[in-house]
Amino acid sequence: MLVPAVTENHNGLPVRTFAEQVGTALHRERLETLQVSLGKYCNLACNHCHVEAGPKRTEIMDRATAEQIVVWLQENSVVNLDLTGGAPELNPEFRYLVQAGRKLGFHIMDRCNLTVLYEPGQEDLAGFLAENQVEIIASLPCYSFENVDKQRGNGVFESSIRALQQLNGLGYGQPGSGLDLNLVYNPVGAHLPPPQQNLEADYKRELFDHFGIVFNHLFTITNMPIKRYRNYLEISGQLESYQHLLLQSYNPQTLDNLMCRSLVSVDWLGQIYDCDFNQMLDLEIPGTDGRKLWDYNAQELIHRPIALGNHCYGCTAGAGSSCGGVLTDS
Repeated sequence: MLVPAVTENHNGLPVRTFAEQVGTALHRERLETLQVSLGKYCNLACNHCHVEAGPKRTEIMDRATAEQIVVWLQENSVVNLDLTGGAPELNPEFRYLVQAGRKLGFHIMDRCNLTVLYEPGQEDLAGFLAENQVEIIASLPCYSFENVDKQRGNGVFESSIRALQQLNGLGYGQPGSGLDLNLVYNPVGAHLPPPQQNLEADYKRELFDHFGIVFNHLFTITNMPIKRYRNYLEISGQLESYQHLLLQSYNPQTLDNLMCRSLVSVDWLGQIYDCDFNQMLDLEIPGTDGRKLWDYNAQELIHRPIALGNHCYGCTAGAGSSCGGVLTDS
């Protein structure tokens, strides 16, 4: 059941804050995933990117920070090590973290833009990921080149298809291989994603029929109106209408499954946040005051209140949105 925010301003936009809408503090209930952002350096500069990543960004994790994270992983029990960026693979510490995480028995996830496989020096990247049984979560905003290139740049679709075919050749997405290949859909326009299950069926049909590509699952993720995507919405005159859409689509049934309830996000300096979106807005975990991941153990990060803002409507609109796709069937 969708519960709209009913108070409106003179433009017809709801003014109830997300915290007021929820009506109670949200807390982290468990800690299953440590999501580590290795920085903002990327070979692409997509217009929907909430990180504002790109080739000119210089924020990048160093070895000392990576080593501190590995020590923390040795001393704490989580399930998933989720590596993101930017393009995390372009950070020299990416392979160190993958190999260290594997030795410690963690499930490793790589949020990959696919085109990075063809960057200079990355010729062996696909093989490295397969050898270390890294789950690949790959961005592919559509199964047609027009929409992908519009959102991510000329030639990105062709490179992405070639990368997916290469990964399939190594066993990724193949039944029984143990090498998971999941795709991510972000809307090209200012609207909510369509139903995930239906879109996954379309993706599987179109990619197999036209390119012989197979994959495991499709995750649909709502574009968050912050940073670069917010600028795009402002320039195109769609910011208010998009915010209105998110607010009016608020679904309380998503709250229990929000990623911030079971995840901690770490930036390239080691500072901690409730999610990657809060990280980009410099909204630290309440009470941490600039301290680093290694200043806490896992238990000390559970049951803490979560920092909320109106951007949280993006994760709770419609079927909900997280790094693992939708949050509810209703």
